[in-house]
Amino acid sequence: MKFGLFYELQLPRPLDAETWDPDAETRLFEEMFEQVELADRLGYDYVFFVEHHFLEEYAHSTSPEIMLAGLARTTKQIRLGHGVVQMPPAINHPARVAERISSLDVISGGRVEFGTGEGTSMAELGGFRVERSLKKSMWEEGTRECVRMMSSTPYAGYDGEHFSMPARNVIPKPMQKPHPPLWVAASRRETTLLAARFGIGSLGFGFETPEETAIRVEEYYRLIREECFPIGEAINPGLLVLNQFMSAKTDEEAVRRSANGPGFFSYSLGYYSTTRGTQRAESGARLIDEHQPGITNIHRVFDSLPQEQKDGRTQLREAKLMTEQQIAKSEPEEEMSRALFRAARSGSAIGAPDSIRKNIKRYEDAHTDIMVFNAQCGARKHEHIMEAIELFGTQVLPEFAERHEKEHLPWRERQLEGVPYPINSSI
Repeated sequence: MKFGLFYELQLPRPLDAETWDPDAETRLFEEMFEQVELADRLGYDYVFFVEHHFLEEYAHSTSPEIMLAGLARTTKQIRLGHGVVQMPPAINHPARVAERISSLDVISGGRVEFGTGEGTSMAELGGFRVERSLKKSMWEEGTRECVRMMSSTPYAGYDGEHFSMPARNVIPKPMQKPHPPLWVAASRRETTLLAARFGIGSLGFGFETPEETAIRVEEYYRLIREECFPIGEAINPGLLVLNQFMSAKTDEEAVRRSANGPGFFSYSLGYYSTTRGTQRAESGARLIDEHQPGITNIHRVFDSLPQEQKDGRTQLREAKLMTEQQIAKSEPEEEMSRALFRAARSGSAIGAPDSIRKNIKRYEDAHTDIMVFNAQCGARKHEHIMEAIELFGTQVLPEFAERHEKEHLPWRERQLEGVPYPINSSI
């Protein structure tokens, strides 16, 4: 496997104040740069930034192209991933996306990973007046035409269902030809299979288990070989999984430093994703009936929950007493609810380096291409995140990198034998 970092740029409100101090976002961004620059020096392969809008506390990564452009000039090797650009034209016009992606690819020396998505929460879709029932068709139309703009001279123009534009030569063109590797956010199995049929990588943001990943890998590569009709000019076969991450010298210290991060990540994601912009939750004796932009303190509501809910259902002390079968039986059946449930858990990449090595080896055995870590979440401390990045990067990553070259790449080549399309992939 290859490895990377994943950023929502979470910024919980202070528990004892109504809003952040004036320097809070500045510190958040500066700390992120230090974390990614360290990961670059240690040999991490990727960093992915989300694009979300209006989701206070949960995601302050509203302009990932700005963050990635800054990193393009301060890093040397790490791949710069959009995870993702929201492609409904009302949010991002395809021509503007093509211009930004290509410009970033040029200034980074061809290090861009072009992740795409359709948007999830009504807080942001509604903010741009995007009709939820149309977002999937908007994603497909916007992505297909955006890629054509990057790879055509000139672009012939388009008169479609969701946007139209006349013939233009969209410039600059990307350094990677015909375009950077394409990805799509895939928290559900059906989206992973759609990704295979379109010849694009699957950004697995559903916290899949190694067993689920193995099943998806087998079906994904079968579809790449047998049913692929590329949405772009080249295909990017690959499966990525997301994992909660914190490392320290002992398992117990890693759990302590995790500081309810996975729990807040899950709670705040669910807060925005499973409602239409409203949320009912107990906060002491006060019942919040509706989210009030700029006012509601989600962190305070989260902090009022019982500690076992904030910890996640499989904290280290519980995991020692529960079998994997027992944990699986307690999970919700619906995919989105199950993803939220898993996002709150400590995860297989929280612990001492030896524990993480053992746990994530199962994903390697399932032929996972990439694992990205959610390190910056909740109220975790910057110095703990930095130490975790360094511990994993020096004590675990090198052996996986060696096996990736010697074992995984030959396996990939066998899976892709006979595929008639050009491949543009960093894996």
